[in-house]
Amino acid sequence: MTKGLIAGAVMLAVAWGNAANAPRLLAHRGGGKEYDENSLGAFKASYEKGLRGFETDIRLTKDNALVILHDDKLDRTTTGTGFIENLTADQVKALKLKKSGEPVPFAQDLMSYFKDKPDIFIELEMKTGNTNLYTLARLETYCKALHEAAQSTLPRGAYFFTSFDKRALGTMKRLYPDADIGLIVGGALDEKVIKTALELGCKRVAPVMDKTCRKAVSDAKKAGLGLTGWPTLSEADYALGVALGFDCLTTDYPVKLHQGLTVKTLR
Repeated sequence: MTKGLIAGAVMLAVAWGNAANAPRLLAHRGGGKEYDENSLGAFKASYEKGLRGFETDIRLTKDNALVILHDDKLDRTTTGTGFIENLTADQVKALKLKKSGEPVPFAQDLMSYFKDKPDIFIELEMKTGNTNLYTLARLETYCKALHEAAQSTLPRGAYFFTSFDKRALGTMKRLYPDADIGLIVGGALDEKVIKTALELGCKRVAPVMDKTCRKAVSDAKKAGLGLTGWPTLSEADYALGVALGFDCLTTDYPVKLHQGLTVKTLR
């Protein structure tokens, strides 16, 4: 795509951005390339800068506390080591995030912050892909804890339970038939993915955006599925998401994109 075409597509995206059906930017891990990923400070900063869509990752401690952490292990982003699933809540409270020095946040901290915020949307990703840590019995405990926390704190319709892990989605739907769930895939949206999402009872699907064609998006919409595209790293990616017809776009640069599109709108 030439620079001229990108500019035109971005301006079209901005124009559509004022419409009710414009894609909502989701701050991935709170804004993982702009702030300390999955820190409470990241979510607060992104919200204060105008973001109203968010994505985060949730795991379960040894004593059934829900903690926000992306990786399988603590080592990269925190002062801890090993699996958070092997720690108690009190042990997690003793840890800090390496970049900001903030405490490792619990899911309840995040939900409590957002509980009275209007017009928000949060994808709560269930990080349960490690089958050694999340057996079927453990998945039930996890889903019960997560569903209870979200239902008792956040407004209905403001959140979705999402995952790459079809077991987790199936367990959540079996325990709570009315739960809103969404399938994440590491590739293109196609007929098989749409079929799988529908069989699981999903209302959303999140494929890799630049591997997905417009027909697949149209087919998913006709099937009643909402669509989250990822990754969205630039204004050109945003314009692509608009052109394809996605209704949410996940980005590690939420403030940069939000402010850039806002500036163009005001010109």
